[in-house]
Amino acid sequence: MTNVLIAEADTDAVAKRGPARPGVDGVDAELVAQLVEQARTAGLQLTGEGGLLQQLTKRVLEAALDGEITDHLGYDKADPAGNNGGNSRNGVRGKTVLTEVGPVEVAVPRDRDGTFEPQIVKKRQRRLSGVEDMVISLSAKGLTTGEIAAHLAEVYGADVSRQTISTITDKVVDGMAEWQNRPLDPVYPVIFLDAVYVKIRDGKVANRPIYVALAVTVEGTRDILGLWAGDGGEGAKFWLQVLTELRNRGVGDVCMVVCDGLKGLPDAIEATWPQAVTQTCVIHLLRASFRYAGRQHWDAMAKALRPVYTAPTEAAAKQRFTEFADAWGARYPAVIRLWDSAWSEFVPFLAFDTEIRKVVCSTNAIESVNARIRRAVRARGHFPNEAAALKCVYLAVMSLDPTGQGRRRWVMRWKPALNAFDMTFEGRLSAGRK
Repeated sequence: MTNVLIAEADTDAVAKRGPARPGVDGVDAELVAQLVEQARTAGLQLTGEGGLLQQLTKRVLEAALDGEITDHLGYDKADPAGNNGGNSRNGVRGKTVLTEVGPVEVAVPRDRDGTFEPQIVKKRQRRLSGVEDMVISLSAKGLTTGEIAAHLAEVYGADVSRQTISTITDKVVDGMAEWQNRPLDPVYPVIFLDAVYVKIRDGKVANRPIYVALAVTVEGTRDILGLWAGDGGEGAKFWLQVLTELRNRGVGDVCMVVCDGLKGLPDAIEATWPQAVTQTCVIHLLRASFRYAGRQHWDAMAKALRPVYTAPTEAAAKQRFTEFADAWGARYPAVIRLWDSAWSEFVPFLAFDTEIRKVVCSTNAIESVNARIRRAVRARGHFPNEAAALKCVYLAVMSLDPTGQGRRRWVMRWKPALNAFDMTFEGRLSAGRK
């Protein structure tokens, strides 16, 4: 393959065309076009090993390193000012750096005193930050270490071991600990609670719950408050520990807490925030009802229950449920008992405006997060320990909205509900806006 010295472009041609005219991104578009045309004429590929992008990356990195040592020493290369001036340049050493365009061999300058500390490519650094960001992003999307290694080898021709990839993703652990213990807002309009099960090998492979708490702020944004790994099945006792931690991190008041129908959870919520209204997810209640019924009756039961949870008032809902009990109670008494026991946590949303009903009648807000988490953990099969599972879930959570469009949609969706919350819970949200 032809070796074209990209940095040494045709200086005469550059001089003839006059001053550089930067594009909108600050890069001279004409110079870029000239480099691409020169590479194409010489038969040089734009990408791949030895291609234009690799050579440009090499030249840019080396130019930046040369600028750093010039600043360190205080004089340019071959400048007489450096003669007998103490510290001076001492050649270069070769170093292969993994970049987003593949491995690049760069010449890192040295000084005689050994005091030069390069910043663009630091000592012992073998990967530029873009590569690390790429590895973390791929891991957050559910790729295993082996799949990430294969991807880097196939696309960039880079041989990166699984251990190296694991080491890169381990860097998020410190950030995860800081995130998990950060101070929280004094009040939230709504907090959604749910758990996702992952497989963890602790002696033997077993399902373990990862507890997730998602809040809506007074500005209408989504805020995942934390992740916690529990033992055994999901339990109200562990949820009480989670809620107590949230209160200790600054959450003094919550208007509504939406959760599934876990027994004992409403008591844990009341013990933590006495003023909070506990709302049982209607969808979870329907699913629990179907577990007691035959598959052939699911559609009919769903149609009969719809007037109950769409009723305009609690009294109307009670009347519709009485009609449902008369029709289905003899066949499925367990379903009637289920709704009776959950009634006090089922009806609160019926007392609110339509805007609030739409967003608090179910845990759909957190289910979308859980779906992304499940997608990330499914590829792993199971995790060697609790820390590995939490790291995977944390990476998935941190990559939920890379463009910020989801945040804007979320705010627009919640604005009408927040206006209704302001009127319903008079004065309680003002503490969060100070």
